Amino acid sequence: MNTSERRNPTPRQVLTDPVLLLAFGLGSGLAPKAPGTAGTAAALVIYLLLLQQLPPLLYLLVLVIAAALGVYLCQAATDKLGVHDHGGIVWDEFVGLWLTLFAAPAGLLWALLGFVLFRVFDIIKPPPIGWLDRHIKGGLGIMVDDVVAGSLAFVCLQLLVVWAASHGVAA
Repeated sequence: MNTSERRNPTPRQVLTDPVLLLAFGLGSGLAPKAPGTAGTAAALVIYLLLLQQLPPLLYLLVLVIAAALGVYLCQAATDKLGVHDHGGIVWDEFVGLWLTLFAAPAGLLWALLGFVLFRVFDIIKPPPIGWLDRHIKGGLGIMVDDVVAGSLAFVCLQLLVVWAASHGVAA
């Protein structure tokens, strides 16, 4: 594989390699523009169709497994591509969004609000997210900034839930 192929895998390479397929968010990371947002959107669909129906303990188990798997997937994809944190690697966005939406009230409005909050934290990278993104490398580094962004978005979303409930705002 030459250098350009290593940097930008073909859709066929992504869709036929199980590690790249998952790391690239079931292909959503192949989006030519804003692959992180495309990956987060794919994660949102999975959340709406599958995850939001899970009881909290099972959801948490899925989240822990997805995060641990993500460290491996992101490192393995980095090794295959020869590029640290290739823009198409979006498994970290999947986990970050799913963390944001843990214990969120059911419904599209809360899911979309979580989506926006997560994207804002992931794009702006306020401290300590930006520091983590710059200083921790490898699969763990790719995952950790999105886990922290998801954690901060989770706190904000839960504060909004409490605020809405205390003010009689129906969602």
